Amino acid sequence: VLDSHSVFFQGMQGPHFPIAVAHGEGRAQFIQPEELSAISAANCVSARYVANSGGVTEKYPANPNGSPDGIASVCSKDGRVTIMMPHPERVFRANQNSWHPDHWTEDAPAMRLFRNARRWLD
Repeated sequence: VLDSHSVFFQGMQGPHFPIAVAHGEGRAQFIQPEELSAISAANCVSARYVANSGGVTEKYPANPNGSPDGIASVCSKDGRVTIMMPHPERVFRANQNSWHPDHWTEDAPAMRLFRNARRWLD
């Protein structure tokens, strides 16, 4: 999770956590090479796919669609719109994950995205 304008990802910068993917589509594509640089420079990339080692990856299976620079989520400059290909709604509870650390008793990290959205609405 990157430092971005996304309402969903506020306060989540830095951690790595498992999240469900259910696709091979949704590959981020940029017609002009400078478009990728521009969204990164504007802090509009909110999440990237990472390998087990923690490094950004463009390779399957950690990046299921081969998005460049591991892009998994992009947001608008004002943070009100976030698009993403992983599916946090499928793993927001600890017991929805096929594996989770013992300290995840109720909520998985993905629950914070929904709480952040609610907090922004309030």
